[in-house]
Amino acid sequence: MKNADMLVKLYNLDSMVQADFEVRRPRKSEFLALVDWVGARYSDTWRAEVEHALKISPPTCFIATEYSKITGFCCYDTSALGFCGPIGVDVAYYGKGLGKALLLKTLIEMKQVGYGYAVIGWVRQDNFGFFQKVAGATVIEDSFPGIYTA
Repeated sequence: MKNADMLVKLYNLDSMVQADFEVRRPRKSEFLALVDWVGARYSDTWRAEVEHALKISPPTCFIATEYSKITGFCCYDTSALGFCGPIGVDVAYYGKGLGKALLLKTLIEMKQVGYGYAVIGWVRQDNFGFFQKVAGATVIEDSFPGIYTA
């Protein structure tokens, strides 16, 4: 299996998760910088999804910053309603808990707005462990290519 969707039971998440990073919605003055940051590091599809998330009020996207520099982001309801992602972290922050903080903030927000479950779409097999460990995600069998067909 190459890629697959994963399912998260949001009602099992603790809404008081402590994080070592500040994760928040981007300010309007940061919208263009966020779109540029994502566009420089990831695909045009992810850039378009972030643009979509920023057009919703309130934005369905969260960012992490350090000294006004964007270090990561996570969105929801961009590919489809109930989907979490895309999520991306600056390589300098790999293994430091930033991805975990972004993912949990986003999933908890999804829970608070009324979702019972979230789908994390198009997860690469080498990332299954991260989503399983952080959020208890399980692979949805036969979900390739899912909604991501041409």
